[in-house]
Amino acid sequence: MSASTIPISPLQLGTSALLILINISLSFALRLGLEKSLIIATARMLVQLLLIGYVLNWLFTLSNPLVIIALALFMASIAGISGVNRTSRRFVGIYWQSLLSILVAAFLITQFSIIGVIRVDPWYDPQYFIPLLGMILGNALNGVSLGLDQFMDNLVANQGQIETLLSLGATRWEATHKEVQSAVRRGMIPMINSMMVTGLVSLPGMMTGQILAGANPLDAVRYQTIVMFAIASGTALATLGVVLLAWNSLLSPAHQLRLDKLRRS
Repeated sequence: MSASTIPISPLQLGTSALLILINISLSFALRLGLEKSLIIATARMLVQLLLIGYVLNWLFTLSNPLVIIALALFMASIAGISGVNRTSRRFVGIYWQSLLSILVAAFLITQFSIIGVIRVDPWYDPQYFIPLLGMILGNALNGVSLGLDQFMDNLVANQGQIETLLSLGATRWEATHKEVQSAVRRGMIPMINSMMVTGLVSLPGMMTGQILAGANPLDAVRYQTIVMFAIASGTALATLGVVLLAWNSLLSPAHQLRLDKLRRS
């Protein structure tokens, strides 16, 4: 198989953009009211991809660890904020808890994958570090938002039962561990579903990109396998971390349920 790629011209990119007209036409014909959102989303995507393309091109030539870490922290911050913005309820400290959970989980798993598995030298090589971190962050924020939403909904829905258990002498963990389990499970299910059909129903983006770039399909499969394992573990750790932090905030050390801290977003 040839290792060369077919260059994409601006005209070809413009031609591909015609595909989004299908979505806009459907929205207009069915009166879905999504035309403006589709146009804005398309414009934002193009600008964001162009910017990150130029930034990565600059990083690949620079290879400065401080700059790379600064970009990684910025990406993690956006992921932490986005994870909370998708939830229906908030409480004081939720943004910091989301950021901390995503940051710790993503960096631990990224470094394990780069140093312990792929064995990249130096560990901050942006060719590996930034794309892998980005994929882990993108999936972790989904797990965090789903887990947080489920946990807070569980507490509200089961308030009477939880407060009864607490009044009868149960500890905060004994009264709410099922709510924690349900929330962590909710955050992990989408990733498990994705893994179930990977290779049969869907070809992941990284694998497809490598094959289109001329890589050997078996090599692309090996890299994709590492990425899928990293994404799954990063999502699980981030979801568990943020749910436990939220649990500690909404269940006091005195074993009281503090739903008064919650507010609608």
